Amino acid sequence: MSANMIDTSSTLEQAIAAAKPAARRSRQARVVWGSRVVTIGGDAPVRVQSMTNTDTVDVIGTAIQVKELAIAGSEMVRITVNTPEAAEAVPHIREQLDRMGIDTPLVGDFHYNGHRLLTEYPAMAQALSKYRINPGNVGKGDKKDRQFAMMVEAAARYDKVVRIGVNWGSLDSELLAQMMDENAARAQPWDAQQVMYRALVQSALSSAEYARELGLNPNNIIISCKVSGVQDLISVYRALSQRCDYALHLGLTEAGMGTKGTVASATALSILLQEGIGDTIRVSLTPQPGEARTQEVVVALEILQSLGLRAFNPSVTACPGCGRTTSTTFQELAKQIDDFLREQMPVWRAKYPGVENMKVAVMGCIVNGPGESKHADIGISLPGTGEAPAAPVFIDGEKALTLRGDNIASEFQTLVENYIEKRFGTSVPA
Repeated sequence: MSANMIDTSSTLEQAIAAAKPAARRSRQARVVWGSRVVTIGGDAPVRVQSMTNTDTVDVIGTAIQVKELAIAGSEMVRITVNTPEAAEAVPHIREQLDRMGIDTPLVGDFHYNGHRLLTEYPAMAQALSKYRINPGNVGKGDKKDRQFAMMVEAAARYDKVVRIGVNWGSLDSELLAQMMDENAARAQPWDAQQVMYRALVQSALSSAEYARELGLNPNNIIISCKVSGVQDLISVYRALSQRCDYALHLGLTEAGMGTKGTVASATALSILLQEGIGDTIRVSLTPQPGEARTQEVVVALEILQSLGLRAFNPSVTACPGCGRTTSTTFQELAKQIDDFLREQMPVWRAKYPGVENMKVAVMGCIVNGPGESKHADIGISLPGTGEAPAAPVFIDGEKALTLRGDNIASEFQTLVENYIEKRFGTSVPA
């Protein structure tokens, strides 16, 4: 080797070894409804959660939205329980979901009056599989511990999982004031942001410790410390993960709308998940006008699938287009195939085990088209501007045939269906 050449092989090997999410080391909780068990933490998959935005009193409307979120891929769905009327509606929502064949666990979201609702409406307390308690909203002064205890005792009585969900928009003001005073007395005070971080973590951990003293199984405790800033979330969860082994729920609170909310959530959650931090996630998107609530689930699934942590739907690789691809044919075909795969997945998941791992490529010209198609399980390279009007199809890395004419889209879709049946279909003995 030349004296001025650097041996990078060991560095490259280290980089390759590190190019996967770190192992998680949290406790494992079990969220149960009937025969459905959703494990959280430990070596369980990172779970996807969402929340309805319907009025919980509207039993049918809420049940329909829960069903939509569940079908989209949400493994738990949180509903607001804020009034006696909402508490009375919860068992009926659960019954309606059971009739629909939806066994997705329901999570009750409690603030301010949860102690009273969980005590006075036992049918609601039992119909829920998990409770979310916000330590900053359980009461003030001498009422705080007593009302928190009432909620935890209900969870212990019915063997329910509790998420102690701290939020910097509703942080315990008494705790924060106390920590601010203590910080002011330090020889070298932390800045206000550091105090806020410490208050969030302290609120969650002290609440969890008190819940354990009250008799709650530590494996039934999940913690979250939600903030709305990407760097803030990363800092808080890194600190939190170093100080406890509880399962952690990740999510930017009030992430925002559209591109902003999607990018911010993907950025923050991906960094933490890559470090092995986080056991459940929610992408808190504000729906754009006319947008389905299920979009937040779609984004969460894509985050996990992009990181290689889980597979939910066959992936479609498609080029962005350039001057070589002035035709919109490949764009239309890519969308058509992607929509088709997503629409079929509820049926295919049961019929074709493993189909969620399939890779499809829809490319727009000869530059990268054949290469990407060979890397996919099945791929097509459409003709770019000035190229011969032919579309070679590659199956399992080999060129299988060439499509021509006006029906390339429908013919390729048929090829995809045939490939799925051949590769993932299970033969039943005569």
